[in-house]
Amino acid sequence: MSANSPAAVVVLAAGGGTRMKSNRLPKVLHEVCGRSLVGHAVAAAEELTPGQLVVVIGHMREKVAEHLAAHHPGARAVVQAEQNGTGHAVRTALEALAADGIELDGTVIVTTGDAPLLTGGTLRALAGAHAEQGNGVTVLTAVVPEPFGYGRILRDEADGAVAAIVEEKDASDAQRAIDEINSGVFAFDAKLLVGALAEVTTDNAQGEEYLTDTLEILRRAGHRVGAVVAADYRDILGINDRVQLAHARRLLNDRLLERAMRAGVTVVDPATTWFDVQVSYEPDAVVLPNTQLQGATHLGEGCEVGPNSTLKDTRIGAGARVSNTTADSAEVGELATAGPYAYLRPGARLARKAKVGTYVEVKNSELGEGAKVPHLSYIGDATIGEGTNVGAASVTVNYDGVNKHRTVIGAHCRTGSDNMFIAPVTIGDGAYTAAGSVITNDVPAGALGVSRAQQRNIAGWVERKRPGTTSAQAAAAAAGTGAEAPAEA
Repeated sequence: MSANSPAAVVVLAAGGGTRMKSNRLPKVLHEVCGRSLVGHAVAAAEELTPGQLVVVIGHMREKVAEHLAAHHPGARAVVQAEQNGTGHAVRTALEALAADGIELDGTVIVTTGDAPLLTGGTLRALAGAHAEQGNGVTVLTAVVPEPFGYGRILRDEADGAVAAIVEEKDASDAQRAIDEINSGVFAFDAKLLVGALAEVTTDNAQGEEYLTDTLEILRRAGHRVGAVVAADYRDILGINDRVQLAHARRLLNDRLLERAMRAGVTVVDPATTWFDVQVSYEPDAVVLPNTQLQGATHLGEGCEVGPNSTLKDTRIGAGARVSNTTADSAEVGELATAGPYAYLRPGARLARKAKVGTYVEVKNSELGEGAKVPHLSYIGDATIGEGTNVGAASVTVNYDGVNKHRTVIGAHCRTGSDNMFIAPVTIGDGAYTAAGSVITNDVPAGALGVSRAQQRNIAGWVERKRPGTTSAQAAAAAAGTGAEAPAEA
């Protein structure tokens, strides 16, 4: 916590979110660009390095608490057992801190858990204006094209100060015409906030304790009520249903893509390209259409990804090429290639200049420098040495029904097409295996492994066993026995 950091940030995330129409997930755990709604709120708050970071939870509290513990362990979850309004939620948070002997002195920021576009920079501007102006409370507002559903800002006609906030259901027709709205985000003097919350009543249409009532209470007590208008009204957009969720995802994705392009990444078609917030990149990376980059995916300098690729938690090395590929927790090394139509599963690691080609699946396996698996193969639980070429239609048979076993193919090997490697098995450096072989035993370095039956041809079988067929007619014609060849279809 720095000298300019707030004493606390309280994130309100207890609501039921009934308009999301979900029986499985609370509203604040729905995701936008790889992070939950409440995760976005917490991440923005963390940028301020507050003394205390409290998230008030209620609906499906166990799931929300578990999520916070896993992804944001620095945030403290406080339960609002009954959702009796925003004022009650903040009072619950402050009482929980006080019960632990934590008395706040300084600025308290109150924000919401369903506004994923709100940034740490906007919160920092709010906190700065609050301190500079010496306000008792400062509200973050926005001028919006469609204010329906939001609390309206009522200003004093004489000096333009904030007089009150009126909720949609309590507003008159004239007040509903106001287009400056409350974002639900505030900066308070901590001591004044505690006193004002004690005076909040439930005398309103909802019968709840409104946090917004504290503005009028503080104003009557002679304290200044300030406002900071968000530079971009979209920063404060809240999520109430899945239509708004999709809209926020599009807006945030546009921001992420713009940031990447200004950092030197070429995004050929932003309309069909999606980034998560954790994605990182280096200059001159190229992203082709219909590509999704999820989780902590990283693009190395000058790499090319896409088209039609989905990469999650995957690192792409400098100069690598990945086309029509799905990858999860994989690594594609410098100048390596994957695809088209490759599947890189967790633990797949391609070293420099390695190649995984068309219809190849790789799982928990390492390909050494320059190693190639070009066609139609499954490589699971394997180590493949540098310079080795694995023939088409090869499979490392790694599972015996109970345990997984490992295949090791050494450096500069040449394995034949249609090989089955029955793990555990080791192919020595420089060894070959013959096409069509089932390799059950180790092959020494420099040896040729062959495991297939002697071919036997049974003459005349088709004419005897399949008489009258087009195959039999073709065979007879080829043998010169006088039967006519089958007509073309």
